[in-house]
Amino acid sequence: MDWKRIGKALLFPHMAIMLLLLPFAAVLLVGSMVFVGTESAVAIVSYVIAAYTLTVWCFRIPYLIKLFGSFKSKNKYAIRWREDTRLRIKVSLYGALLWNALYGVFQLWLGFYHGTLWFLSLGAYYICLGVMRFFLVRHTRKYAPGERLHTELKKYRDCGIIFLVMNLALAVMIFFMVYWNRSFHHHEITTIALAAYTFTSLTVAIINAVKYRKYKSPIYSAAKAISLAAASVSLLTLEATMLTTFGAEMTGGTRRLFLSATGAAISALVISMAIYMIVRGAREIKIIRNGKNG
Repeated sequence: MDWKRIGKALLFPHMAIMLLLLPFAAVLLVGSMVFVGTESAVAIVSYVIAAYTLTVWCFRIPYLIKLFGSFKSKNKYAIRWREDTRLRIKVSLYGALLWNALYGVFQLWLGFYHGTLWFLSLGAYYICLGVMRFFLVRHTRKYAPGERLHTELKKYRDCGIIFLVMNLALAVMIFFMVYWNRSFHHHEITTIALAAYTFTSLTVAIINAVKYRKYKSPIYSAAKAISLAAASVSLLTLEATMLTTFGAEMTGGTRRLFLSATGAAISALVISMAIYMIVRGAREIKIIRNGKNG
């Protein structure tokens, strides 16, 4: 028996097998924890399969890095995606606009159906994000960054004004969370998944907000400010969910204190961004106008 060949087949299975293992291991692991129990035989099997899947994928990391690098340097679509900043922004804005519109309408429907301001405030918040992104999409569809700087600055300033309006919806959300202790209760696994998504979104939003400053485009800056505001409010919702899911022994007063502090910080961030965008936009518009008049 060729043990070396068997070991190689186990540690370096075919890519098709590895791709099938990912959803199978994930579904089996989550299903066993949610429906069967963490100490059942099915759960133990799911742990073994999940550990094996993670191991074989880790062994493939060097190969995947090499493959990804080759794809980025040779594939014409990957090259265009890497070099065309305008394309990346357009795809990001269109995707975010579609998500905001669908999610905002869904939250408004829940608000009217259940007769609660909680879902109405969430719907108003995401509708505001959608309106701002719609302004930006219309501009990026027609013009390159810097081509119509005066128009870009006006949209940048207008987004700041909408941020101030959006903060009213945010204040209602914070009020519901703090005063009436309004929150969500999810399964622990779902909450952990939400946390991973939220922190990833927040990290990417912060990195992009800094990264896209070098292009000196008000449209790009406004787009990344919107993403940062969205990720920040998701962080507030996540905190309320985690305090409800994992903070069973926490008193109501302590929970309200945490939510109040986070809510105040996020509200201050949104207001600060709004004021900065309004002031900067108005100042640079005035400079352009004075330059034309001179």
